[in-house]
Amino acid sequence: MMNMKRHSKEMKIGNVIIGNGRPVAIQSMCNTDTRDIKSTVTQLRAFKDAGCDIARLAIPDMQAADAISEIKKQVSLPLVADIHFDYRLAVRACKNGIDKVRINPGNIGEHWKIKEVAAACAAGNIPIRIGVNSGSVDRDLREQYGVNPQTLYKSAVRNIEALQDCGFENICISLKASNVFDTIEAYRLMAANCDYPLHLGVTEAGSQYMGTLKSAAAFGALLYDGIGDTLRVSLTDDPVKEIYAAKDILKALGLNSEGVNIVSCPTCGRTCVDLISIAHDIEKRLANVKAKLTVAVMGCAVNGPGEAREADIGIACGKGEGLIIRKGEILRKVPENILADELMKEIELLTGEKI
Repeated sequence: MMNMKRHSKEMKIGNVIIGNGRPVAIQSMCNTDTRDIKSTVTQLRAFKDAGCDIARLAIPDMQAADAISEIKKQVSLPLVADIHFDYRLAVRACKNGIDKVRINPGNIGEHWKIKEVAAACAAGNIPIRIGVNSGSVDRDLREQYGVNPQTLYKSAVRNIEALQDCGFENICISLKASNVFDTIEAYRLMAANCDYPLHLGVTEAGSQYMGTLKSAAAFGALLYDGIGDTLRVSLTDDPVKEIYAAKDILKALGLNSEGVNIVSCPTCGRTCVDLISIAHDIEKRLANVKAKLTVAVMGCAVNGPGEAREADIGIACGKGEGLIIRKGEILRKVPENILADELMKEIELLTGEKI
């Protein structure tokens, strides 16, 4: 059983509210040129369709900052401006309707520049995420102590204090390392010492396979401790895959508010159907089903009928055929070649969704 969720301050990001016990929000980041409004809007719509809650945009210059207003007219997802070095970009993003700003105050420059960003955000009730990565630990800390959970934490605290000195406390924090253990320990330190919302991530996690594994390892430990209000699975791949990976991690932890949880056996010498192909087919067809549902895909008579009965609906296979079982009741026996089709029909009846 998971530990009690950490209490964090409530934060409004566009039409999404995080913190104060709410479900974990899924975030991704566009890899389009923000100045290319058409491509960016197309990708943001794909994010929305995949189940993304919040999306981040790179804002490298004023043209990108000015594109925000038009992008906002065409999409409903809350948008986060990713700002580095130039405080004026953050101020312009606020004027153009951004929903949240991500900065590292340590690279914004003099205190008066941080104050300008804080004032612009405060005027629009726009939250700021302090984003500290293992590559952006304050130089003096890095040179004296290296990059570790303590220096990630201390860098974040300095940045929090810089905003607090401006009278600004509408703050979210991330402390991302590429090392899973450093990430976990840095977030635990921060969680124990503040009640600001925390955005989880493992930075530079890698390609789809390893990046998902690293993120799942870190998120599993933290979410088990009740730590985390938003998260991003950072992948060197199509960012839409980040969203599906995040959804799957939340499903595995029982934290998803919607979507299908598939329980399937690993197969063994007793399996007498092509269960691997059947399971892949079922998983693909159910990827976008919104209903919260547990579906069992079981390969033989040892555990199959029992597991299928425990699920909302499922199949338990025999030799070249299988049983369809809904909420513990055997509905019928069908041949292997139409098992997936018949299961989809039953799921449509159960959920009311067209598959």
